Amino acid sequence: MFFVGLTGGIASGKSTVTKLFIDNNVPVIDADTIARQVVEPGKKAWKKLKKEFGEDIFFKDGTLNRALLGKIIFENVEKRKKLNYITHPEIIKQMIISAVKLGFQGHPFVVLDIPLLFETGELVQLMHKIIVVSCTEKLQIERLCMRNNLTEEEAKLRISSQMSLDEKCQRADYVIDNSSSFEETITFRDK
Repeated sequence: MFFVGLTGGIASGKSTVTKLFIDNNVPVIDADTIARQVVEPGKKAWKKLKKEFGEDIFFKDGTLNRALLGKIIFENVEKRKKLNYITHPEIIKQMIISAVKLGFQGHPFVVLDIPLLFETGELVQLMHKIIVVSCTEKLQIERLCMRNNLTEEEAKLRISSQMSLDEKCQRADYVIDNSSSFEETITFRDK
């Protein structure tokens, strides 16, 4: 099975590119979707988060208050590391299980949409090719403020918590510039 890693900065437009793959019947495993699943009430990572961060990060129904947790971890590097230490092994395990299932179903390749592919490092060596979705930082900030209702300062803090897009682009096999129109986004630029 051929693995294509899809990554990029926060609010760079990975979802747009993911949709293109899905629309063309290419299976996509989304790390963000799995990240939400592994912290559902009662799951292993949920229990560890509760122990590490306390009851305050959960709503009354037991679901994770993602906005509050996001605020905590983007203001505190150590807490972000603890969150990643708890959730990443579960996310990776579920991604591998999903990929194996797709392989057994006869799919010759799969796209793994992993926003922090380079930052975590665990799955980089499994990828046959890596695509980075890129855009200008100004556009990243605008998208993030609009999508997540953040201040410019909060958006910049989140962007700075990740590896720079320039560095990601240098490590990529392919770069998709998502700074302009949808039509231009679908034009892959080989490095």
